Amino acid sequence: MSASAAPAAVAAPPPRFGAFSHRNFRLFFFGQGISLIGTWMQNIAEGWLVLTLTNSPFYVGLVSALSSLGVLLFTLYAGVLADRTDKRRTILICQALFMAEAFVIATLVWTHVITVWQVMVFATVLGIASAFDIPTRQSFIVELVGKDDLMNAIALNSSAFNAARVVGPAIAGALIGLVGIAWCYFLNGLSYIAVIVGLLAIKRPPFQPHPSQGSAWSGFREVVRFLGADRRLRTLVLLTATLSVFGFPYITMMPVFARNVLHRGAGGYGILTSSVGIGAMLGALGVAVLGRRITHKGRTMLLGGVSFGLLLVLFSASRSLLLSMALLALAGCAMIVNNSLTNTLLQTAVPDHLRGRIMGFYS
Repeated sequence: MSASAAPAAVAAPPPRFGAFSHRNFRLFFFGQGISLIGTWMQNIAEGWLVLTLTNSPFYVGLVSALSSLGVLLFTLYAGVLADRTDKRRTILICQALFMAEAFVIATLVWTHVITVWQVMVFATVLGIASAFDIPTRQSFIVELVGKDDLMNAIALNSSAFNAARVVGPAIAGALIGLVGIAWCYFLNGLSYIAVIVGLLAIKRPPFQPHPSQGSAWSGFREVVRFLGADRRLRTLVLLTATLSVFGFPYITMMPVFARNVLHRGAGGYGILTSSVGIGAMLGALGVAVLGRRITHKGRTMLLGGVSFGLLLVLFSASRSLLLSMALLALAGCAMIVNNSLTNTLLQTAVPDHLRGRIMGFYS
């Protein structure tokens, strides 16, 4: 057969988990995965600790609100800094602060001097640190994998987050019953070692600061103008805000629902939270595997958001543990499909120099 008649080579299909082909992402992923298990253990412990100290659903919601206050107030400014500073250094500083907070609260609980006002203060400080960590970490991912593997990386990141949501609450529920709340905080503090080591092992060119780009206020106005000129991005941010205010806080009230509605203890609280994680992990893996085949990302994202809202309405009416677990698993799946696609649509549509600020709005 002549060379001209030779059959054309068939292009190999892209790998389903292409983000793992990047060494830096692997280090970030596995370090963060271990840390997230500890984070979910602490989340469960905090809700149960506040409910134990106060016997008040109001204080459970208040502590959660305080932990979100810093995110609400500072993420826009943090997004400006993320575009202008060394992202890895910012993330390292935040992780070190999270570690210190976990060890301090573990000590306070062990010495029986913990009070609800102390939990409230630390929740506020943690929220401020999170305000700088979240947009920086989310805009850092594209620097590890590039835009071609960004959707896969976001979905894999979400799967790790939600796998930790399965494992962490289950461990926390057992630990609270066996050895007490303090161990959840202490083990979370230890878990930050993994993500810090992973970040330090990442190999990247030395950070080159950009020339002066004006004040933080001018940087903020620049991204506002950009969003104002792009209806699609503006809509994505508004939809995310709506779900964040009216939908996502259901997880905050989970200890109250577990104890007062389903009449379960810390173990039942952990099971309910793990159910959300199972559904969300499966949804994230589905997005990771099928990401390149999802041709109508916007429609799929909207379907996930609408389904999430309807499933929460059904969950609110449930008085059965098994039914609640099933509804929460489906809600978790719908939630993560919506979140992953929204995150991807935002990050792939914005120029590199605005990514941190856009993710500040998203956060």
